[in-house]
Amino acid sequence: MADSSFSFSQTQLQSLAQDALDLAKKAGASACEVDVSEGRGQTVTVRLSEVETIEYNQDKGVGVTVYFGQRKGHASTSDFSPTALADTVAAAVNIARFTAEDDCAGLAEASSMATEFPDLDLYHPWGVSVEEAIELAREAERAALAVDKRIANSEGGTVSTQTSQFVYANSHGFLAGFPTSRHSLSVAAVAEAGGAMQRDYWYSVARHVDDLDSALAVGRKAGERAVARLNARRVKTGRYPVLFEAPVAASLIGHFVSAASGGSLYRRSSFLLDALGQPVFSDRVTIDEDPFLLRGLGSSAFDNEGVATNARRLVDAGVLEGYFLSSYSARKLGAATTGNAGGPHNLIVHSTGESFDELLAELGTGLLVTELMGQGINLVTGDYSRGASGFWVENGQIVYPVEEITIAGNLRDMYRQIVAVGDDALNRGAKLVGSILVESMTVAGEA
Repeated sequence: MADSSFSFSQTQLQSLAQDALDLAKKAGASACEVDVSEGRGQTVTVRLSEVETIEYNQDKGVGVTVYFGQRKGHASTSDFSPTALADTVAAAVNIARFTAEDDCAGLAEASSMATEFPDLDLYHPWGVSVEEAIELAREAERAALAVDKRIANSEGGTVSTQTSQFVYANSHGFLAGFPTSRHSLSVAAVAEAGGAMQRDYWYSVARHVDDLDSALAVGRKAGERAVARLNARRVKTGRYPVLFEAPVAASLIGHFVSAASGGSLYRRSSFLLDALGQPVFSDRVTIDEDPFLLRGLGSSAFDNEGVATNARRLVDAGVLEGYFLSSYSARKLGAATTGNAGGPHNLIVHSTGESFDELLAELGTGLLVTELMGQGINLVTGDYSRGASGFWVENGQIVYPVEEITIAGNLRDMYRQIVAVGDDALNRGAKLVGSILVESMTVAGEA
C-alpha cells in the first residue's frame, strides 16, 4: 500500500528505477543511474487575518543518466508510464552517443556504495488541515502585531508542510531511498515611526511539527525584530569588530563550503586551493560533518551517487582537514569522493562557549550584523563586500539600529580573525552555527 502522503509506494519507485536500468542495459549502455522522486505539500499565507493564498504542490519525476564508456547522456520525465520511461531512456542514450568523451565521467566506484541504511527519523508527515493552518498563521501574525503599537502592517504569516520521497539506483546494484518531511512557520512584520518603515521576520523549520517553535514565539520574535530596527542610522566609516548574528553567520560557512567544494577546486576558482592541512580559520574554529543526526535537515546515509556518507572532522582548531567532493570532482583532482555529491550533510560549527550576551560584551564597541544584502563575494580571491544592517554596540550594549552600510574584508582574513562562536545556533538547515565574532572589518557608512 502507498503511504497516504504519497501516490506511490517505495516499492513502486524502486520498480520504476529498476525498469529504467534494464532498458538502458538493453540499449547497450555500459552504466546507468536513475533517480525517481515524488513530493507534495500545502502552504497557507494569511495577511492581516485574511487568507491571502492557499497553495498545493504535487510533483514527480524520473531522471536517467546513461554512460557509453565515458560518454554521458541525461534525460528526465514527469510521466511514470512505461512508454514515457522507455522514451526517456532512449533520449538519454541518443544524447550520450553524440557527446564527447570525458575521462572523469562515470558512476562512483562500486566499493564506495552505502551498505548500511540507519533510520534517521526524517519522515513525520503533518496532517494539518487548511483550516488549522490558517488559524496557526493568524495566531503567529497576531502575536507579531501585539508586540508594539508601532507595528502597523504585516507581510503575513505562513504555514507550510512538505513531504517527499525518492529512490536512487545504479548499475552497481545500488537501490535505496527514503521519505522525508519538512514543515515551517514564518511571520514578517512591518513597523512604522516618523514616516519611516522597517521590516523584519522570523521563522522556524523542522522535520517534525513538535520541533517547530510555537506560533506565539515566532510571531513575537518577528515583531520585536521589526520594532528594534526603527530609527536606524548610519555609522562612521572605519574598522571595527563585527558580530554576525547566527542567522547570517551561516552565510560565512556557506562561502567556506563553496570554496572547499570540488567544482571550485578543479576549476582553480577557489581561494582554498591546495589548502588541505593548512590553517584556514582561527584556532578557535572546529567544524564537523555529521550525516547521521536524527531529524537533521541535512541527514542521509548516502549522497546523490549512492556513496556512503561519513561523520568526519572538516576543520580541526582552524586547520582544514577535508574538502567536499563528488566522484567526478574527485577524479578531476586525483582524489577520492568524500560522499558529498549534492552538498554537505549537517555541518556543525562548535561553539567556543559564549552566550549571545557574552559575545556582545566581548565585541565591546562595534557592529552587530543581522541582515546582509548583495552578492559581493569573489571565491577566487576571497574578497568580501556586502550591504548590511544591524545595530551599533558600545561597551557591550546595543545602542541604536544601523542601516545603509557596507562591510568589507577578505574571507582569508575574516576566517583567521574569528574570535568566538556563540552557543545560539539555530536548527534551520544543514549548517548549525551560532553567532560569529570577527576581530576587525571595514565598515563603510558616513564619511
